[in-house]
Amino acid sequence: MATKQIHAKSLARLLNSAPHPVYVLDDDLTIVFLNQDCSNWLGPIAEQLPGTKCLYHTPAAVFTPETVAAGLCPPPGVIAGQDVSAVVSYYGEDSRMRRRRVWFHPFGSPPGDVIGVIAEVDTVDLPEDISALDNETGEEPRGIELHEAIRRFRQEAAGRLRADRLVGASPAMLLARHQVELAEAGRFSVLLVGPPGSGRQHLAAAIHYASPLDRTATLPAGGLIPLDCSLVAGDLILSTLAAIVRANPPGEKNRQTSILLNHVDEISAELQMELAVFLTRKPFTFRLISTARIALTELSARGQFRGDLAAILSTITIVLPPLIDRREDLPLLVQAFLEECNARGAKQVGGFTQEALDQLYFYSWPGNLDELMETTAEAHRHAAGPEIGVDDLPERLHLAAQAAAYPRRPEEKIVLDEYLGRVERELIRRALARSKGNKAKAARLLGLTRPRLYRRMVQLGLEERPKDDGNAAGSQQ
Repeated sequence: MATKQIHAKSLARLLNSAPHPVYVLDDDLTIVFLNQDCSNWLGPIAEQLPGTKCLYHTPAAVFTPETVAAGLCPPPGVIAGQDVSAVVSYYGEDSRMRRRRVWFHPFGSPPGDVIGVIAEVDTVDLPEDISALDNETGEEPRGIELHEAIRRFRQEAAGRLRADRLVGASPAMLLARHQVELAEAGRFSVLLVGPPGSGRQHLAAAIHYASPLDRTATLPAGGLIPLDCSLVAGDLILSTLAAIVRANPPGEKNRQTSILLNHVDEISAELQMELAVFLTRKPFTFRLISTARIALTELSARGQFRGDLAAILSTITIVLPPLIDRREDLPLLVQAFLEECNARGAKQVGGFTQEALDQLYFYSWPGNLDELMETTAEAHRHAAGPEIGVDDLPERLHLAAQAAAYPRRPEEKIVLDEYLGRVERELIRRALARSKGNKAKAARLLGLTRPRLYRRMVQLGLEERPKDDGNAAGSQQ
């Protein structure tokens, strides 16, 4: 024990003499040492970091030892024995992000048996909008690149939005983020349109809890009250709304309550009328957030939904498209979900291999974001290395890829007249063959008269119609 303490003190003196910040992690990615320059860079919170585990994810912009440690975490490939250069960052107490390039050096004996990681921190802060590039190759590994992109998204967008799962660069997501900012800034009624699994309820909760509270309110903030319009009876929906109105009189400084009408496009015509009357005749202070598969204004144009109720519920309409329509967002989405898995458990995975991402890209995702989250969590559990490969993906994705490689032949339609015509031609040919071309004998074999056989042969293209006999032949029955 005394020898280990001497070695630890010698190592501490050596690292403190380094001309740049240095910190040390053990084989569990727990911070065990920071030299003086590193403590100066991180500030007073450095005293709380030893013993804190680094989890490879992108936390929200809050200032705690856990979030700072997450910002200092190396890519999981380091534990596999790889020297890696990456950008680390953390949010300071002033909510500003500090970023620096770090060189991570795993050490152990033999080299593959990693017992710790030494992190050498550059002495120069990087600008906040820098795109992380490896100094030697000119590009980062895919997982590190996506990790950095999510970090930039959280810094730029999630500071304004509680809905930080709206990650992506597709036009649909850029528009959705802008609309969510408008929805969070006020108390407008909001309609969330999208297929099941697209994250409508999660986004509804984010909008509700991010909306500003009335600073003069004398009552505590209210909750988000969900009502499933496809399951709950209409009279119960109306009685619930009436009870909330009584609990929140318009003349009082009221709590911030939101009603979430799930599947509002499935309510009956009778309930549509009663709800429209209730919302137009009775003043109410709660906020209305609704979800639907199809925009209510579109249903109204088809005559399937009341126009006045559609207008009340759709002050802001946010469209969440199916995942298959924004495949370009898949790499960022799976990286974000993967880092959520990292934040919950001991296993740390850096990202997906390009082959695995390709297989995810060509899957149809009928369950949308919910299915993508489940798939990512399952692959995270199966992963044995620092990255998720094709073999770690769930079996259903492999079966879908095999089915796509061997598509089913299109089913041929059976046109009855053409089928019967082919059968009749074959029977006539056989009768003529047995009768050696004698039409009278062939007719008897088929149970027809000779004129009837002749007409059918002409109609089926087995005999040419004589020019001077066409009218006569066609008139005989």
